[in-house]
Amino acid sequence: MIQIGDSLPDTTLMEYVQTEGEGCSIGPRPVQVAQACAGKIIALFAVPGAFTPTCSAQHVPGYVRNAAQLKAAGVDEIWCVSVNDAFVMGAWAREQATEGVVRMLGDGDAAFAKATGLTLDLNGKGLGLRSNRYSMLVRNGKVEQLNVEAPGKFEVSDADTLLRQLKAN
Repeated sequence: MIQIGDSLPDTTLMEYVQTEGEGCSIGPRPVQVAQACAGKIIALFAVPGAFTPTCSAQHVPGYVRNAAQLKAAGVDEIWCVSVNDAFVMGAWAREQATEGVVRMLGDGDAAFAKATGLTLDLNGKGLGLRSNRYSMLVRNGKVEQLNVEAPGKFEVSDADTLLRQLKAN
């Protein structure tokens, strides 16, 4: 399992782009993790699945609500990672009103989750291999804080906890 001081795995996540921009078409766009983290402080949180009850009612809304405080404390970007495809993450982003606040990144084949060692096996529940619920503070690609939830819990990966840790540094 990834630990404090480790570098994030250099995998590719996918982000659904909803508007045309310089050189980007609408639709899924690859995000190379190492390149996207270079020189930045990232508040990253991962969830077992888009549109799931705790993730939609508490986890994402907490980061949206605390985004300004996280950024005022030095965070450059907030990332939500889930083992879902970019289209699902794009739809969830619209439903959660995260545009410009939280980057919703799909880990469709669970490559990032596997590389971090933070997987959650939900095969018997019809959900397959997923990401565990956690949060981390990442500075220039290295993990500074890591808050991994016990199965079925939502106690330490919330935005308030990460904000307290960021302010304590």
